[in-house]
Amino acid sequence: MPQHLLLPPALGAVVGLILALTGAGGGILAVPLLVFGLGLSMTTAAPIGLLAVGLSAAVGAVMGLRQGIVRYRAAALIATIGVVVAPLGQWLAHRLPNAPLAIAFAAVLAYVAVRMLRQAHMHLRTGVAPEPRNMRPCVVDPRDSRLHWTRPCARALAGTGVVSGLLTGLLGVGGGFVIVPALNRNTDLDTKSIIATSLAVIALVSIGSVASATWSGQMQWTLGAPFAGGAVLGLVAGRLVAHRIAGPRLQQAFAVVALIAAALLVWRAVRG
Repeated sequence: MPQHLLLPPALGAVVGLILALTGAGGGILAVPLLVFGLGLSMTTAAPIGLLAVGLSAAVGAVMGLRQGIVRYRAAALIATIGVVVAPLGQWLAHRLPNAPLAIAFAAVLAYVAVRMLRQAHMHLRTGVAPEPRNMRPCVVDPRDSRLHWTRPCARALAGTGVVSGLLTGLLGVGGGFVIVPALNRNTDLDTKSIIATSLAVIALVSIGSVASATWSGQMQWTLGAPFAGGAVLGLVAGRLVAHRIAGPRLQQAFAVVALIAAALLVWRAVRG
């Protein structure tokens, strides 16, 4: 098989592996890989990255549903708002020049990397992952193990949907780096439930954005399909070894790679 046909699934496998090893949000490297690996523009790479991240997230979400750890009502609220807002992000993306869009993406990437470095450092220093200290608006009712829905809870989840949907459409990211911290800050769900619920949201919002991009003729399926297929295979393979190598040291390594990718995006944008 020609090398140019092997490259998209190989790059996709890297994305799936990162998702499996670092959790939701790892797919933020999908767009930089497409930009530098295949020479695509930001607006072309965004829907392809979403396809790969969305399919990979869907696999994880289905597994979470089978385990009964997905909070489907919370996921449905966040995803519904995200799907509604995402076209606004896509509209903005196609009206912004590539350079400022790349710089905006680099800023988000750097933010995620720095936050991950801090979390990993805290984990290594104390032996446990950092926990938020504020009062959470969404708490689980001990009587039936369901989230107790209040207005503050609904507002917090709706706001999460707005931010994740806008970034999904604008930058082509799944939004896990927004959803996971938001659920951790606003709910008392355990980590496994937060990750599984986030994956469900990512899958739903990404599918909606991919459908919109396809309808408007912005999706390149000849690249998107093999890239997404590779991502799913990488995710499955990564889950088999994640328990052995995942941890704060791996998070630090991912964060360093993300910072390098952010710097390269800025350098490319400035060079023109």
